[in-house]
Parts: sequence; structure tokens; C-alpha cells
Amino acid sequence: MNISASPRSPPSTILNVNDHDGARATVSRMLARAGFDIAEARSGAEAIEVARRLLPRLIVLDIKLPDLNGMEVCRRLKTDPETAKIKVLHTSAAFVASEFKVQSLESGADGYLTHPFEQQELIATARSLLRLSEAEQSLRDSAAELREANDRIHQFLAMLSHELRNPLSAITSSLTLLERYDARNPIEASARAVLSRQADNLRRMVDDLLDVARVTQGKIAPHWEAVDLQRLLRRVADTVKRTRLEPRSQAFHLQLGDAPLAVRGDPLRLEQVFTNVLDNASKYTPQGGRVELHAQRLDDSSVLVSILDNGAGIERACLGKVFNLFEQADVPLARSSGGLGVGLTLVRSLVELHGGRVQAHSQGPGTGTRVDVFLPLQADTELTREIDTASAAPQGAQRRILIVEDNIDAQQTLKLLLEAWGHEVHVASDGRAGIEAILALAPDVAFVDIGLPVVDGYEVARRIAHAGLDKPPLLVALTGYGDPEQRVTALSAGFDHHVVKPADLQRLREIVQDSA
Repeated sequence: MNISASPRSPPSTILNVNDHDGARATVSRMLARAGFDIAEARSGAEAIEVARRLLPRLIVLDIKLPDLNGMEVCRRLKTDPETAKIKVLHTSAAFVASEFKVQSLESGADGYLTHPFEQQELIATARSLLRLSEAEQSLRDSAAELREANDRIHQFLAMLSHELRNPLSAITSSLTLLERYDARNPIEASARAVLSRQADNLRRMVDDLLDVARVTQGKIAPHWEAVDLQRLLRRVADTVKRTRLEPRSQAFHLQLGDAPLAVRGDPLRLEQVFTNVLDNASKYTPQGGRVELHAQRLDDSSVLVSILDNGAGIERACLGKVFNLFEQADVPLARSSGGLGVGLTLVRSLVELHGGRVQAHSQGPGTGTRVDVFLPLQADTELTREIDTASAAPQGAQRRILIVEDNIDAQQTLKLLLEAWGHEVHVASDGRAGIEAILALAPDVAFVDIGLPVVDGYEVARRIAHAGLDKPPLLVALTGYGDPEQRVTALSAGFDHHVVKPADLQRLREIVQDSA
């Protein structure tokens, strides 16, 4: 029953703390008969020292001690991360009133026994607390495993996005090149349209998958501003009508009031919310169906945006699941409507980020669906003037451009596209060759991939930044890595811009023209 010299106690060790030799010996004998290893302490300070050294599973702690009382010992143990997990069973022969039991539990104790107690009562209480300790440790282990698995998933998603965005970038650039020429026949025109739609679908799925991971981890930092929701909804409706509804011969009805609806939000994320809901409505509505978008002020503090369709509908039992990650209500084996089941999860996360809420309603299969988005209003002063970027930027003067990209398809399609815009274009396929080409060619703009062989894109930027060039190029990280942390890393390394593949072509035009 002596205190062990081992730096850590066996799994069943119990620390018995009492300054009364007879009472301490009695409790130690009871515990030893039940098969526990016993360590002892005679004061509060000694109890804390032994607990930190041995980390026992349970401490049987008398309240009346010669230095620190048992309640103070318990508080100190429970506030120390090293000893906080140890279970504490207070005992006392003097403090038997209920008020002392309350004080004991509020100090952090896990149980309380008053002397005299029988051996069976002590052993049953000790075993109960040890079972609780084991259950809590199991939960902590499971939580740690889940966190580790979650980290691995997000690392995999980041890698996956990079690997998917390279071929997507090549496909979208190639389609843009093809659009410069008229289709030779209806079959070619139809095939081009299909390729364009499906490439856009793939891009959106990759973006949604990564965005929902970032939102659920709290890694999205919104760019807050006052937004005219009316104008934003009209823009979203025009885009979705042209790209989703009209190809499916679906009717569309837009009902908005005349007065501006000012909300505090991130316009990019709000567009994402309503685009996803409208796309979902169109996806589950048959050819020739109908989709509606209504917006109305509920009162001075909130606005309701409703998206309705007359499509497949949802089983009432499934309404609570449609916003869960990777859930699709009543999806047939053929998965004819496609999707990863992340779009509505992202919608809910982004709406809640804006202080709102979202609900789905349906009377059942075949009755259509209504999705209601509630957002808080703010005073409609100082609304940000939104700029229409749909029109093409002027071509401007010719630029000398370098592309540093190891994916040959992505490299060559971007080269052809930039040449079609009238620029002089050179290429390199690894980081070292990219550095040499920048020093030799003195390009106006360098589009540099991050995941390059030999020398990565960050190192390319760092070396060019320290090369002492009279006129350094505009460095653009054109990459499949889109996390905010990676953007910060890129800008810190010396890049002027961070553009995620497949790049918005209008954005590329603007960057090139701004390089003068």
C-alpha cells in the first residue's frame, strides 16, 4: 500500500488521501481487498504532488486535511490539465450536511461519501467512478481519432481539388478556344454545349466540396458589406435561367418588390447560396417544369427568399435530412439527377454564417419543393454599388507572358488561349526552368503553378522577389490549391495574385491588362 516509485501508476491505482492514520489504513484495506493498487498521501499538498506524479485513475480524498482542505485540493486538480481527468471521491466524517455535498460537487468532485460507510458502498462507488473514467477516456480517444480522420479528409480534399482542377482548366480553356469558331454541324454544336455544361458542373462540385469543408471548419472569412439583395437575386436568376432552366425547357417566374432589400453579407457567398438552391430546384424538376423565386420583406428586421418548383418533391420524413452532408433524399440507384449531396449543406452553413436560417417544405413525392431562406435586414443606406463584370474587357496591348505549368494539357491550352488574345507566350514545365525563363525573357506576366516539380511555385516567387530585377513580372499563382491559408502563403511568398483553376477568363484578361 506504499506510494509507488513509478512515474505513472498502473491502470487500477487509487490514491487514498487522509491525515488520520487509522481512517486512511481502513480505507486502503477496503480498496486493496477489492484488488486495487493503493497509493497514499497525508496532506493536501502531498496529494497534489503524488497525483501529478502518478496520475491515478481515482482519488479518495478526505475533506478535512491539515493544510489545504479537500475542496481546495479538488479545485486545483480539476483546473490543472495534467490532472483534470482524475476522478475525485470526497469523504468526510465531519461535514455530513447536504450543503457540504453541494459544495463538494461544485468544487469539481465526482462523488461524495460520509463516514462511516461500508466496504461494499465504497467499492461500488469507486468502480462506478472508474467505469465513468473509462467511458470518458474512450470518448476522448474516439474524438481524437475523428479529428485525425477529419484532418486527413480535408488534406485529401485539398489534394483532390488540385488534381481535378488541372484537367478542368485544360477543358475549359479548350472549350473557350473552340467557341472562337462556328460549329460545323448540329451534332458538334450539341457536343460543345454538353461539354461546357458538364465542365461547369464538375467545377461547381469541386468548389462545393471544398467550401463545405472550409465552412464546417470555420475557415471561411466572409467579406462583409451592405448588399442590395434585389439586385443580387436578379443577377443570380438571369444566370441560372440562361445556364440551367432554358436548356431544360423549364419555365421561370421571378417575383421581387421594387424597394431595395439591404442585407449585411458577402455577395459572393450569397450568390453561391441562391445559385445552389435554384440549381437544385431545376435538377429535380422535369423537362418543361416550373421554378419560381420570390423575395419579400417580412418586417423591418428580416427578409424571406423562397425558391419553389413543381418537381420530384421530398418525403416528409426526409425533410430534416436534405441539409445534411452527403445526404440526398430518396435518390434512386441510377442517380439520374447526380450531385454529391453537399450543395444544400453548404447553403445551410453559409446562411447561418449570415445570421439567417433555411427550411425545406414539401407535401411528398411529386408535389414539388419549397426552400425558404430567412436573412436579417439592415438599414438600406450605403449600399455598395455592384459592378457588372459580364462584359469583356478590351484586348489592350500585347504582353509577353510566361506560363510555368507541369500539366502539359493545361499549359498548352492556356498558351493557345493567350495567343488567341494576341499575346506573346512562352512556357516552362518545372520551377527551375521557370526561374531561368523569367530571368532570361523578362516577361510582363508569369502564370506559375504551385505544385511544380524540382522547385515549387512558392520558391519560384521567393527567388524572383530577391533577384533584384529592374522590372519584375506580375506574378500570378494559377493553382488548384484554393484554401485561404494557401492564398496567404502565396501572397507572402511574393505573388501578386492568387487565382484558382479553372480560372475565370474575364479575371485573366483583367490581370494581363493591368500588368502594364
